[in-house]
Amino acid sequence: MQTRIRAALFDVDGTLIDTWRLYLESFRVAMSRHEQRELSEAEIQALHPRPELRFFLDDRWKHRFDALYGAFLETYEREHASHCDGWYPGAPEALAALQARGYATGVVTAKSRRAYEISARALAFPEFRVAICDDDVNLCKPHPEGLLRACAELGVAPGETIYIGDSHADAGAAEAAGCAFGAALWAKSDAEQREFRRVYSAVTRFCELGEPGDLLAGIEEL
Repeated sequence: MQTRIRAALFDVDGTLIDTWRLYLESFRVAMSRHEQRELSEAEIQALHPRPELRFFLDDRWKHRFDALYGAFLETYEREHASHCDGWYPGAPEALAALQARGYATGVVTAKSRRAYEISARALAFPEFRVAICDDDVNLCKPHPEGLLRACAELGVAPGETIYIGDSHADAGAAEAAGCAFGAALWAKSDAEQREFRRVYSAVTRFCELGEPGDLLAGIEEL
């Protein structure tokens, strides 16, 4: 008999909120200042941007970390209203339904704490019982450190927890931590879903979520 799920932890970007355009613009402004010229979106994507703290601590530009990270955050906050595409439809309602049913909810995100707090204010995040950001861990996903810390803070076992995310790293972290995994498919094309399925279908315990409204039923079927 499977252990009953008591807690739901969420990735943020690409799972709860759509920040793709905002992140690209924030990286573009910061790196344009570094290069002293305007960089294109294609040039930014060619740099393979990743979570902002780890990106700006790269050996190539960590000597300018304060200036570059500061420029990133300044843009992230200034352009949030115009470049963040907000909650994915149904996500706030899904969170409210989980909390109403007594599930503990939290986030484990690769966002820096300061970027997380900007989005939390701008989009009126609900009250999460735990929020683990990149500043809080030594090792990023797919390492399970963040999930295990969140479970410990909630007082639940990993086997009583589901992690909902949209990336290979999210699926890997859930499996490594011993959590169930909820595959967030709503922001992906059919081709992206097929490629993602090859990864999350290897997780010991998972459910597929076509839209946020599927979450409660998905958890209860695990």
